[in-house]
Amino acid sequence: MVDFLARAFHRIGVSPLILTRGYAGGDESRMLRRRLSDTSAKIGVGPNRAAVATSMLRKYGAQIGVAILDDGMQHLSLLRDVDIVMINALNPWGNKHLIPRGPMREPLTALTRAHILLIHHANLVSQPQLKTILSTVHDNGATCPVFFSKLVPSHIFQVNQPMHRLPLHVLHGIIVLCVSAIGCPDAFIHSVQEIGPLKIERLDFSDHHSFSSHDLQLIQDTLKKLVYQHKNNAVVLVTEKDYDRDPDVLRALDAKDWSINSIPVAEYALLI
Repeated sequence: MVDFLARAFHRIGVSPLILTRGYAGGDESRMLRRRLSDTSAKIGVGPNRAAVATSMLRKYGAQIGVAILDDGMQHLSLLRDVDIVMINALNPWGNKHLIPRGPMREPLTALTRAHILLIHHANLVSQPQLKTILSTVHDNGATCPVFFSKLVPSHIFQVNQPMHRLPLHVLHGIIVLCVSAIGCPDAFIHSVQEIGPLKIERLDFSDHHSFSSHDLQLIQDTLKKLVYQHKNNAVVLVTEKDYDRDPDVLRALDAKDWSINSIPVAEYALLI
């Protein structure tokens, strides 16, 4: 969503400043830098986002026309003009408990502070499920506009050639081992299924996980097993977030001789 907004502002001639905390090694901030390198967007990283914003404004001044606070609903020390809340349709409320008993940071009544609600991965759930989510939103007092969004893969690139985009059909008819350490791996798997590979296997790690030597061995062993079982070409497919977290590790993994093609990375576009 941050990428989507930054590009939208860039297209109308407004230079955005993205303020992000840089959580868990900064994989998301690195991904944003790479994805937005062809725009006027500036990216400020740090837990004290007011201080980061002040520093960036001193440096760039009038070059910055708008600030986008990444993951900032609870960052109440900064005054905002618009609060946009994204709801994951696949798991909208978790177990409905607040941290530490559950994933929620605030009660659902906090949705009343939102100016826009975006139900994400709306294409991956049924209409009755969407209606249930909407009912919960309205039952908790939210009256703002609600939109629906989905992620669709736009292309892939190889870890050793990140600037060279490849069409999605290069995955047709081969075995794909989806490896990810993201918050919603099911959405990743679903999007790959729609591309049309011969077969999909998956290895899921916890969100923001950094791949260890043990993980790399597991990936290697799993891929070798798939090649042996199916007597067909196989590739490891990772997400952009995984690539930007551990590009050197993935390049080293790619350099191993498994009689496979280069490790591709799936890049996505947000549709609303």
